[in-house]
Amino acid sequence: MIDAARMREALDETRQRMDDACRASGRPPGSAQLVLAGKYVAPDEAAALVDAGVTLVGENRLQDLLAKQDAIGDALTFDFIGHLQSRKVRDVLPRVRLIHSVDRTSLIEEIGRRSDAPVRVLLQVNLAAEETKGGFTADALDDALAAASSAGVVVGGLMALPPFATDPEASRPWFERLRGIRDDLASRWSPDHDLRDLSMGTSQDFAVAVEAGATMVRVGRGIVDLTRMEQP
Repeated sequence: MIDAARMREALDETRQRMDDACRASGRPPGSAQLVLAGKYVAPDEAAALVDAGVTLVGENRLQDLLAKQDAIGDALTFDFIGHLQSRKVRDVLPRVRLIHSVDRTSLIEEIGRRSDAPVRVLLQVNLAAEETKGGFTADALDDALAAASSAGVVVGGLMALPPFATDPEASRPWFERLRGIRDDLASRWSPDHDLRDLSMGTSQDFAVAVEAGATMVRVGRGIVDLTRMEQP
């Protein structure tokens, strides 16, 4: 089970590193938000997240989202960060603050059909055109933004997971590329789409991601595993 006190310490350390990275990039502390990846946390451990001071959880699967909300009610805010099937949009939309992983035009259209008011989402970008990952290519983003405008969906930014690397610095060029893509799109699509957010960086490279401009990092194992280590 999760030790809430140890998780609080791990969260404090992670947030301090994020603040240091914000300062290193010329941004004020607190400019990047920590989204705790919930797939490493069982539903019966959700109450410990609240005790540890977690405020925002990102879920990959609808059933995990439902189970945790059933367990703790509205004590936490949830984002959806995994692959989303179109048939599950109706159930996910009213339960989350933001969907990070909109990866195809048909999903944009379904979100528009299922929402009563404009919905803000992030578009997933497949930076390296990897066959094992979903997402839009950079060349397809203008068409995706046009589809979002037609569907009444507001694109609030981009999300990406760079190719796996053991060295966090190897991810920096990918993060900087995503920021450049976002800046170009924002210059042409404002004010229809605000494009202010970049969801990038995980446990191994979140500090580099923040230095490169991330406004959200998705950190899970790097925090949760520390709470389950044997006491020395």
